[in-house]
Amino acid sequence: MRRQRVRFLFTFLAGVAAAVLATSLSNTLSVVADTRYEDLSLFTNVLNLVRRNYVEPVDESELIKGAVRGMLAELDPHSSFMDSEAYKEMQVDTRGEFHGLGIEITKREDGFVEVVSPIEGTPAAKAGLRPRDQIVTICPTEPPADWKEPCRSTKTLTLFEAVNLMRGKKGSEITIEVFREGFDKPQPFKITRDVVKIVSVSGEMLEPGYGYVRLRTFQEHTAEDLQEVLEKLRKESGGLNGLVLDLRDNPGGLLDQAVKVANAWISDGLVVYTKGRADAQRQDFRAQPSGVEANYPMTVIVNEGTASASEIVAGALQDHKRALVLGAQTFGKGSVQTVYPLDDGSGLRLTTALYYTPSGRSIQEVGITPDIVVTESTENVAEAGRRRLREGDLEGHFTHDEAEPGSAPPAPVAQQSDKTPHAEGTDVQLARALEVLKSWTYFEHMRGPGTADIQEQARAESPPPKVQSPSPQEPVPARP
Repeated sequence: MRRQRVRFLFTFLAGVAAAVLATSLSNTLSVVADTRYEDLSLFTNVLNLVRRNYVEPVDESELIKGAVRGMLAELDPHSSFMDSEAYKEMQVDTRGEFHGLGIEITKREDGFVEVVSPIEGTPAAKAGLRPRDQIVTICPTEPPADWKEPCRSTKTLTLFEAVNLMRGKKGSEITIEVFREGFDKPQPFKITRDVVKIVSVSGEMLEPGYGYVRLRTFQEHTAEDLQEVLEKLRKESGGLNGLVLDLRDNPGGLLDQAVKVANAWISDGLVVYTKGRADAQRQDFRAQPSGVEANYPMTVIVNEGTASASEIVAGALQDHKRALVLGAQTFGKGSVQTVYPLDDGSGLRLTTALYYTPSGRSIQEVGITPDIVVTESTENVAEAGRRRLREGDLEGHFTHDEAEPGSAPPAPVAQQSDKTPHAEGTDVQLARALEVLKSWTYFEHMRGPGTADIQEQARAESPPPKVQSPSPQEPVPARP
């Protein structure tokens, strides 16, 4: 009887607990539903008021798209809504071919657009645009219908809007007003758009045995293009004694291509991992042992424009001690964006995760710290004192503490120009990277073969004894 009473009491209490939980859950869901309904009701009321009372007729479709843009702008600097045209342009970017001027640009601290570099052979390069030129205004031949003036100051435009305005059909014209050192006032540059093909990978031999590879962006075929360039360099040199990998002003691109590029020099282990809202959403990206380059010395050049996927590559090579990173602190974009296609042909770019280097570092907001700090030297005092825009300067960015709760960001690195004498016009970062490689190779030759290598050579040159007694093996010397 007592057991039956206990069993009955337990069943009764379990039933009461389930009922309380169900009621609580129902009330919670009801509150959430009511809150969402009130929010949607607010949106609908505002939309109706604007539609009925605004001083001019409005396009409701554009209003809703504007509301979506505003909603995503509240999240972080990299989440955005793309209309159908912008979504197509994004897809074109990953393929590496578009119609436009052929120019890499960034936003200055004062809000204006600055030329990072014109792409060789493009309309921008032929028109005479130079790095560090300041684009003050953009004057399309056919300005958008909502423009009240034929030109628009780049200070009022986002970088994305400026890019879209300067792109257009092959053969169409655009005028941009440019200010540069030595100009009394901004000068107009009238440029005819053309097909621009971005070569994401290029390379050359700096000196016999020492190669140079430049990665400009990570597109659909970047990893394949890299292998072709490396094979070409090997054939030219008969083998590489060292390699400089230039990731300066590389804004990033496709994550899978960054992993494959790093895998060219890393044979095993993590390249990068990402973490979303829940721990179960962690995704590891590991290196594969096939197709890895020889273990020659490497230096990687980075600067403030090295961002996102290029920071993944630099961080992976640094963590695996496969290369020395040289240059200036990188941009600090440690977030992953997933692009979702929408039914009407538009797209949604949404930040869905943060990525971490193999050792667990988040570079969000802080960037990759070079092993050897070398900044570009300049004779222009004003230019030398101006700091380039980085992730930490963007409004609404994720902080380093949000990426690694409780962790202190790395101490800022004192950025000083290289004081080594160089000829005028010399790329001081590249010159220093080559010097490091040559010194590295020199000391490797000075050290000679390791003990284990000598033993292996001796065994190969001598006939094996009939009876082998066990003997301790000396460790192989560690090598950078």
